[in-house]
Amino acid sequence: MMYLTLKVLHIFSAIILFGLGMGTVFYKIMADKTRNHAAIAVTSCHVVLADWWFTTPTVLIQPLTGYFLAGQVSAPFSDGWLFWSLLLYAVTGLCWLPVVWLQIQMRDLAVISLEQQQALPAQYFYYSKLWLWLGVPAFFGMVSITTLMVFHNSLWS
Repeated sequence: MMYLTLKVLHIFSAIILFGLGMGTVFYKIMADKTRNHAAIAVTSCHVVLADWWFTTPTVLIQPLTGYFLAGQVSAPFSDGWLFWSLLLYAVTGLCWLPVVWLQIQMRDLAVISLEQQQALPAQYFYYSKLWLWLGVPAFFGMVSITTLMVFHNSLWS
């Protein structure tokens, strides 16, 4: 029963982590395209909140449940699929940390610009490009990790 509970938590948190990431990217890009300060400011605030409320807990739940799942099936961390999953998770996390900082900066720039009724500064759009490009390796990292989780028995047997 413990194994199945851990597995459900692991899978649900992976779904939330990946799905929320895709959703925030979509809504932030769509808001930015409007060039509407109010839409950008509100969306930026929601993106930051979503990261704190949902992404951060799942970022912590994933390795914890993964660790205990590996213990349940006696999978050594030297197994190829597990090693590569952990490495990709670390790389993805290294992309995510600056993304969080960038989101906060963009939110603040958008809110200040809205309050002062000024155009968004060029720095906002520079940060937005960095944010998007840091998301590309994170996206492919998550796809690769998921693939390794599903096919690990086929790839390493």
